Amino acid sequence: MGLYRSEKGHVTPSGVRPDCRRQSATRKSRAAWHTLEWNERLDAIILAAGKGTRLRPHTETTPKPLLAVQGRPILDWIIGALPPVERLVVVVNYLAEQVEDYLAKQTHVRNWTTVRQAVPRGTGDALMSCNTVVMGETVMVLNGDDLIGRADLAKLATVPMGILARPVDQPEDYGIIFRNEDGTLKQIVEKPKGLAPPQLANIGGYVFPRAVFGLTLPLSPRNEYEITDAVSQLAATGPFHVVAADYWLPIGTVGQWEAAQTADVSPAR
Repeated sequence: MGLYRSEKGHVTPSGVRPDCRRQSATRKSRAAWHTLEWNERLDAIILAAGKGTRLRPHTETTPKPLLAVQGRPILDWIIGALPPVERLVVVVNYLAEQVEDYLAKQTHVRNWTTVRQAVPRGTGDALMSCNTVVMGETVMVLNGDDLIGRADLAKLATVPMGILARPVDQPEDYGIIFRNEDGTLKQIVEKPKGLAPPQLANIGGYVFPRAVFGLTLPLSPRNEYEITDAVSQLAATGPFHVVAADYWLPIGTVGQWEAAQTADVSPAR
């Protein structure tokens, strides 16, 4: 179920602000979420610039976020599950025109724009590239290649700073979340070895205050800027909530994509 009709905007690498009008959620849209108190001025950023190399040959002519899952593009599932937002920002690079064409036709969000990440330098760089176009006081950031439950995104939208987590049986394949005694985030350790399963994994869903754009992120050992460094810096300033996700369908490999065609996707509707 959508919130708005489409209205195209675009940002070039020079940071020129698009001519997009701000739209608030309608009363009807808000009524669907009446049981939760979410951040009123919430924007959403979807990271959709990657090449999807692990999904080749399927991504040679189609960007990963537009691969179909049960007849709908992955990106359409993600946008359709969002809580009410002031603006949607989609970070693009690889086959960007196809993503922009989809956004112009989708019917979920009216106030949207794209940011072209000229040289992809990690998820942290993708986040920071949105500084000039984010309008809200709080921003939800999601990967553009996984399905997450609508109810889980609604829960995430209620916290001032937070990260979505889900238990996994292969902790060495994920960023693993360690919590303080009060349940807030202590640290994220990437692909640790020797931990007994299950462990709580970072599944790529975040809520940040607008202050995130004032951070300076370090260059990681793999020569990229990581969004998890923004998480760590903010967690050092105050409680960073760990929000348990009940539904997560990762689509990072050909096998996962094929399995998604027959999986239960009802929580993401």
